[in-house]
Amino acid sequence: MWVTFFYSYKGKFFLKYFFISGKKPNFAVMFLSLSFMKKYILTLNALLLSTGIAMAQKINFEEYDLPNGLHVILHQDNSAPVVTTTVMYHVGAKDDLPGKSGFAHFFEHLLFEGTKNIPRSRWFDIVSAHGGDNNAFTDVDKTYYYETVPSNNLQLALWMESERLLHPVINQIGVDTQKEVVKEEKREGTDNVPYGKIIYMPVVQNQLFDKHPYKHPTIGSMDDLNSAKLEDFIRYNHRYYNPNNAVLVVAGDFQKDQAKSWIETYFGPIKNRQAKPVRNYPMDAPITQTKKVTDYDANITAPAKVLAWRTPKMTEQDARVMDFIQALLANGESARLYKKMVEEKKEVLQFISYTCNYEDIGILMIAAVAQDAPLEQLTRDMDSEIKRLQTELISEKEYEKLLNSFETSFIANNSDVRGIAYSLAVDYTFYKDTNLINKELDLYRKVTREDIRRVAKQYLNANQRLEIDYLPEKKSN
Repeated sequence: MWVTFFYSYKGKFFLKYFFISGKKPNFAVMFLSLSFMKKYILTLNALLLSTGIAMAQKINFEEYDLPNGLHVILHQDNSAPVVTTTVMYHVGAKDDLPGKSGFAHFFEHLLFEGTKNIPRSRWFDIVSAHGGDNNAFTDVDKTYYYETVPSNNLQLALWMESERLLHPVINQIGVDTQKEVVKEEKREGTDNVPYGKIIYMPVVQNQLFDKHPYKHPTIGSMDDLNSAKLEDFIRYNHRYYNPNNAVLVVAGDFQKDQAKSWIETYFGPIKNRQAKPVRNYPMDAPITQTKKVTDYDANITAPAKVLAWRTPKMTEQDARVMDFIQALLANGESARLYKKMVEEKKEVLQFISYTCNYEDIGILMIAAVAQDAPLEQLTRDMDSEIKRLQTELISEKEYEKLLNSFETSFIANNSDVRGIAYSLAVDYTFYKDTNLINKELDLYRKVTREDIRRVAKQYLNANQRLEIDYLPEKKSN
């Protein structure tokens, strides 16, 4: 049986997974995007690894706005002949209109179909033929595209991203093609994956929120996509895919004057078709009584107990504290819950756990996959560890280990130009502070043992949470 758990960094999910057998599992770490990787160039990634930099070194960048509102961030690093071009659009699943769920994710697929000057279905072929790789992903708050290419192909990458914005071909054949692609992705990524509704969060999101659009999973409803008309997709493109709703980041080996000239040539003439979106989504009232739900999964044989809480939004310092709490409780073999319930009591096979630091509000989810114990016992044992966290300071040794782990992860996530480009885009779009890349590690270092106890006591009470009994689907006679 495959068992999985998550952690997140700035909205980008990482997945740890292994196959349970009688032996100690081996772990692998891979990037999880809601759209699957389409190309992977080993030689290019070897070059990316060679550009690693110590975070003690300041990340230098220049930023400016084009007259059309496109924000541009340039990070020049000529240590290796590689450059990443990215565009982040401030649109995600929470921006899907009622009856139009899944549009943000669908558009991520649709805009690889082609443009007026890029033949249909040739996007990936063109990038790979020039020695690069590219991909995209969508979550509740954003849609992100990138190309990483040898530096002598920067002009190509910039032109292609400008084409996506200026000349997308949105026609019925593309819509019909991508509907089938998304349906297959849903089947492979959620419907037929053991614990898929926990891992990919649809059951958690749907039950944790009542009013806020985070309630709807990113992949959306197939009924909504099937009923959508071509003009619906064209209107969506006009509303969200505009320069005033995007940030362009170029990171790696380039010359600034030349890059600025190309950016002005390709992106400068693009006009906004609508004003920048104004968001004012309804917020849910606080949860004050435990919400208990039962859900079923035909792909599992072992039940799971799921606990989920709403947590601070990404811009609050307490969101970083919550990252520490998730890691301490359930992230890996050294976590408290793993040691107690997997190794000592042998009542749990594994934990699936993640923090989601989102723009409006966050999520902490911990799921225990049962071995022999009843779900009520798993709840009591998880609660005892949460209570200990709320009443006792963690040890200095645990704290130092946590801090070292976060420092290592932070450095790894910003150790190449692709990671740096992503961080710069997120820091500008959601934190309104591009220089956060040079300050955030210190903000994690400012988290204290007292903060961990305080935040656990403030947010992780039983009357504030969702509980799901996640059970094998009953077989019909």
